[in-house]
Amino acid sequence: MVRLRVLEILKEQNHTKYWLFKQMDLSYQNFNRMVMNETRSIRFENLDALSSILNCPIGDLFEKISAPDEEDSYKIP
Repeated sequence: MVRLRVLEILKEQNHTKYWLFKQMDLSYQNFNRMVMNETRSIRFENLDALSSILNCPIGDLFEKISAPDEEDSYKIP
């Protein structure tokens, strides 16, 4: 499973979630779902905006974590 590290990056840069929200062109509901990892997809334009606003490579926005049932879901029967 892959998740966004936006909240961690904001903390490292001493910025708030509200500060980032004001920079993005999203509704608060969609923005909050994205940064709280409650969505299954993210538009490339939003990834590009996050990368530019947070001044970090796109790859730094993500981390791979393991979910309890994930290991079995990718095995080929």
